[in-house]
Amino acid sequence: MPEPTKKEENEVPAPAPPPEEPSKEKEAGTTPAKEWSLGESPVGEEQDKQNANSQLSILFVEKPQGGTVKVGENITFIAKVKAEDLLRKPTVKWFKGKWMDLASKAGKHLQLKETFERHSRVYTFEMQIIKAKENYAGNYRCEVTYKDKFDSCSFDLEVHESTGTTPNIDIRSAFKRSGEGQDDAGELDFSGLLKRREVKQQEEEPEVDVWELLKNAKPSEYEKIAFQYGITDLRGMLKRLKRMRRVEKKSAAFAKILDPAYQVDKGGRVRFMVELADPKLEVKWYKNGQEIRPSTKYIFEHKGCQRILFINNCQMTDDSEYYVTAGDEKCSTELFVREPPIMVTKQLEDTTAYCGERVELECEVSEDDANVKWFKNGEEIIPGPKSRYRIRVEGKKHFLIIEGATKADSAEYSVMTTGGQSSAKLTVDLKPLKILTPLTDQTVNLGKEICLKCEISENITGKWTKNGLPVQESDRLKVVHKGRIHKLVIANALIEDEGDYVFAPDAYNVTLPAKVHVVDPPKIILDGLDADNTVTVIAGSKLRLEIPISGEPPPKAIWSRADKAIMEGSGRIRAESYPDSSTLVIDVAERDDSGVYHINLKNEAGEAHASIKIKVVDLPDPPVAPTVTEVGDDWCIMKWEPPAYDGGSPILGYFIERKKKQSSRWMRLNFDLCKETTFEPKKMIEGVAYEVRIFAVNAIGISKPSMPSRPFVPLAVTSPPTLLAVDSVTDTTVTMKWRPPDQIGAAGLDGYVLEYCFEGSDNWLPANKDLIDKTKFTITDLPTDSKIFVRVKAINAAGASEPKYYSQPILVKEIIEPPKIRIPRHLKQTYIRRVGEAVNLVIPFQGKPRPELTWKKDGVEIDKNQINIRNSETDTIIFIRKAERSHSGKYDLQVKVDKFVETASIDIQIVDRPGPPQSVKIEDVWGENVALTWTPPKDDGNAAITGYTIQKADKKSMEWFTVIEHYHRTNATITELVIGNEYYFRVFSENMCGLSEDATMTKESAVIAKDGKIYKNPVYEDFDFSEAPMFTQPLVNTYAIAGYNATLNCSVRGNPKPKITWMKNKVAIVDDPRYRMFSNQGVCTLEIRKPSPYDGGTYCCKAVNDLGTVEIECKLEVKVIYQGVDTPGQPVFLEGQQQSLHNKDF
Repeated sequence: MPEPTKKEENEVPAPAPPPEEPSKEKEAGTTPAKEWSLGESPVGEEQDKQNANSQLSILFVEKPQGGTVKVGENITFIAKVKAEDLLRKPTVKWFKGKWMDLASKAGKHLQLKETFERHSRVYTFEMQIIKAKENYAGNYRCEVTYKDKFDSCSFDLEVHESTGTTPNIDIRSAFKRSGEGQDDAGELDFSGLLKRREVKQQEEEPEVDVWELLKNAKPSEYEKIAFQYGITDLRGMLKRLKRMRRVEKKSAAFAKILDPAYQVDKGGRVRFMVELADPKLEVKWYKNGQEIRPSTKYIFEHKGCQRILFINNCQMTDDSEYYVTAGDEKCSTELFVREPPIMVTKQLEDTTAYCGERVELECEVSEDDANVKWFKNGEEIIPGPKSRYRIRVEGKKHFLIIEGATKADSAEYSVMTTGGQSSAKLTVDLKPLKILTPLTDQTVNLGKEICLKCEISENITGKWTKNGLPVQESDRLKVVHKGRIHKLVIANALIEDEGDYVFAPDAYNVTLPAKVHVVDPPKIILDGLDADNTVTVIAGSKLRLEIPISGEPPPKAIWSRADKAIMEGSGRIRAESYPDSSTLVIDVAERDDSGVYHINLKNEAGEAHASIKIKVVDLPDPPVAPTVTEVGDDWCIMKWEPPAYDGGSPILGYFIERKKKQSSRWMRLNFDLCKETTFEPKKMIEGVAYEVRIFAVNAIGISKPSMPSRPFVPLAVTSPPTLLAVDSVTDTTVTMKWRPPDQIGAAGLDGYVLEYCFEGSDNWLPANKDLIDKTKFTITDLPTDSKIFVRVKAINAAGASEPKYYSQPILVKEIIEPPKIRIPRHLKQTYIRRVGEAVNLVIPFQGKPRPELTWKKDGVEIDKNQINIRNSETDTIIFIRKAERSHSGKYDLQVKVDKFVETASIDIQIVDRPGPPQSVKIEDVWGENVALTWTPPKDDGNAAITGYTIQKADKKSMEWFTVIEHYHRTNATITELVIGNEYYFRVFSENMCGLSEDATMTKESAVIAKDGKIYKNPVYEDFDFSEAPMFTQPLVNTYAIAGYNATLNCSVRGNPKPKITWMKNKVAIVDDPRYRMFSNQGVCTLEIRKPSPYDGGTYCCKAVNDLGTVEIECKLEVKVIYQGVDTPGQPVFLEGQQQSLHNKDF
């Protein structure tokens, strides 16, 4: 629906009114082409609107175009938006008229669609009108928005009417009542969108037949005609026009019926008249369905066959539908009451004001609270919360108020009513400006605050500049404006803040200048020197001492020494001056140049003084030759004295070098200074002669080298022998064994000396008179039941090594060691192998003297022709080259030493692939499904059946296809079979070795009939999974090696999940860092970190849930297989223990 639209800022001006009607448009107070869009504009006006839209288009790449459609047909409008610069989809709205959002009208007559083309990145928006009606005609608008971008386009729709005749009606131009509550309310019309438009009262003009105009006009011209002739209820008028176009049937009761419509001014009188065909008929008059009774307002007259109704003093409430009944027939009409036009009784007056003042424009109209529109330069003023304009109404008086007027408010303002308009000019000028307090020049010390202040007569803003450039605010620079006072405040003034500052009030050609001069007392910056301002220079080098100075203006510097000034020039000692520093130069420093130098600074802001001590230093003298005091296998210890002269600087340290005596290449031994006068060179070669020398280092540099030391040769004894252990003990002898030293050295190893002493004595006796080369020796002729201590030494050219002691006294008496079988961890569970694989099991054991071994299988002696048994002193081996299923069983090992017996068992399971199922049957066939059942195989391959594989084959091709794999049950339903086919099925068994070699096939086939029968699902009762705790794998007695982590494992099941508690000796283990407890998928683990003999005992695992409690126990023994004496970390193994220590399976 076209509407009064406010012109955009960039809108192209509308064309001027036609020259042949200037007086009419001026008198009416409106220029429709400029302020209003009313349906279909004139050709030139429409062209200008399209040009404006094309200039304003920033989002549309294709705009919707106006169109024409017949009643009952469909039409589609298309808009396209380019999405190259858009990050998301734009928002598009379709409107009819000003405010009717068509999104709420979408339905059977209106559809809105949107698509996106990825390759061209174009959004396409469509509006389709289905089965158009006459009232769909009018002006439409499409708006697209994206963030701060906006685009809009208007277009018209014409709907051709159906053919028909309409009676001629003569009616005046004044309608007020809307079409709400009528039969076609809610249609896609636009009567509610018309904005009221009042015009000035005009001179009387000839009556115009508006009905005739509307009947002959195009639908797109309805709005223009309605606005031209003051029709505000266009919807009701069109509905009545539609009814009038219907062909009226000839009436038998009425000779003459009412006119289709009547019109009257407010307060006037109207006359309705009908003529009856039979004067005897009773006549009743109705208004909006209610019968009218005679009164002073309603007067009835009868004149022959004429029946007349007079309505006096017509008001707006009388604007409605009337009809009269005669017998069973009736005829109706419409009465339209027109309001009188509102006139401007007091015109606007030209006004002049100053900036910042409050401006009121006043006019007076003919009626109270009339609808009045205000315009500025032809554009409607719409007040709002953010608008500077306010409108106040006091009865007939209307005010336009402008708060804080500016020059931009200078314009022509007009007011418009339904009966006229008035305009006036507003001129806003600046007030004369007076400078009450000017800016003043300032001189400020560096770091102080600068405050420039001025006061002017007006409270206006202004701009500050420095040296012609705008001043930018920062944390240090603030611009303050309070009323008429303006300040520029600079905290902590800097040198760069000096300059010419100007304040310029906005909108005035006035400036207030001021100069700022920043000064700074002289300062001497000695931050680069040490605490006592001492400068050290090396003798013979050039000293250039640059002292930073500051001050504004730059100060003058004077250097002096012993009250004698140092002049600037070309001497060996001279001064040099620069803007930000002063430099003292000594070309070739001498020892006599040491002393105190003075520097003095002076400028207009003050003076400064400082003293600097210069010290000339040199390299130190070389130290005396070092002395080697001690020698080792690859090291020595050397000492020296500091140099006699340190060069005037403390000695910081020393560098040490060495070389082979026969070589001339010295090698530095330390890259970090040695602070002491002793050093220990290392990594030398035994048997090679070396020399060493020293360098002294101070802050200046490195001295010359000292004289070389006397030559020396590194040579040392070996390290002690390792792993001293008891090999065997008899009633009179003890046999010891050991390992060679870890480090033998260049002197080699000549042999060993074994010594012993009796318990309670310190007298060590040699066991061998001569050196022995072997690492095993038997001490003989020892008294029975005595206790001895044993040690061994390694001998070479440098002497005897440190002795290696056996940790405890040895009892000279043969001891029986009970047998112990060490079952590897992987053999504590069932040992499983496939048929044809080799079985090779090694079981370590202990016991002295050599134990007797016996193997049995399932309680029967082992046939050594089938199973090979090999025994040694420390282990036994069972070997099967090719395993067969007959080798499965329980193998018992018995180890016997004297009267002590130890037994152990090993379960061996030899598995093979299973046999096929015994039988496969087709239990039922329904629809596309077949139910199969089968019986487990007779031969499970000596392993549990883990599943079944089901295959199907069409009888025609007999090609087998797998349907289900790894299926655990013995019945299955095969689904999705092809109707009309005949199938055979076969089933393979599966265990841990794989599928059975053969499969069992169904004897009969399953025919999938085309007419299936209904399958009834069997009813299954819910299975109760509740179960009391039960250990599926118990704890086993085991032992651990001291210092190595040990674990206890068991598995438990139960539902609900049981709570696990570990106990040691009936005491619960809680928050003990030496223990870690795990539970994963029912496997419970207790880890004991680095156990000691005290961790041995009875361990218990307890599982508890709501259905019961269960416990299981095992014994843990912790053994120490070696212990050290004096030299920890070097274990001594008992006989047969070393091999067991490296076995990872115990």
